[in-house]
Amino acid sequence: MVIEALLVSVQVAALAVVVSLPVAVPLALCLARRSFRGKILVETVVALPLVLPPVVTGFVLLMLLGRGTLVGGKLTEVFGASLLFTPAAAVLAAAIVAFPLLVRTLRVAFEGVDPQLEEAASTLGATTWRTFTRVTLPLAWHGVVAGLVLAFGRALGEFGATLVVAGTLPGGRITAPVAVYRMLLSGDPWRARGLVGGLVIVALLTTACAELLVRGGRSRRGRRA
Repeated sequence: MVIEALLVSVQVAALAVVVSLPVAVPLALCLARRSFRGKILVETVVALPLVLPPVVTGFVLLMLLGRGTLVGGKLTEVFGASLLFTPAAAVLAAAIVAFPLLVRTLRVAFEGVDPQLEEAASTLGATTWRTFTRVTLPLAWHGVVAGLVLAFGRALGEFGATLVVAGTLPGGRITAPVAVYRMLLSGDPWRARGLVGGLVIVALLTTACAELLVRGGRSRRGRRA
């Protein structure tokens, strides 16, 4: 059960990061490079899952995805079944709680790239996409990868929202944090030692990796300066 729960958590966290990327990258780039009316409101909404208790995030998702709601009803029509208590719900919950951390880290990484280099590429005829892939992304890759690692670590440890909207997945599978919670409820905390140890090790590795990447990006910028 220990290995299975850890594998489920790793799969959910990885998918959560993949799902978040298409939205997080352009949003972080926009916040790093643009000034517009309502920017503070966008920043506040993006950061909200960081300060909300995860169980509240799960409750909001429950209200949105339920069969009787507008969004939930439409999704049920499209997919033929409710998304609640499915792997998709677990991925969505993990993606939402990890999203602010991903956007913030990506934004800092993009802000560390000299805008004049991007302007020079545009002046030479490069498209926006080519400028991003050939100039911005290579220069910011340390921070981008650090953001991915941190978001993965946050999604891996997600508990509250996942418990509310996913609980037990099909086949009796559960994520590692939910498994730890249920082991504690069963009155046998010693069974949770393996899972807790595994989660602590993964958390240490992801945090250390992200810190090394951020330091690498800083030293690289320092050498260029």
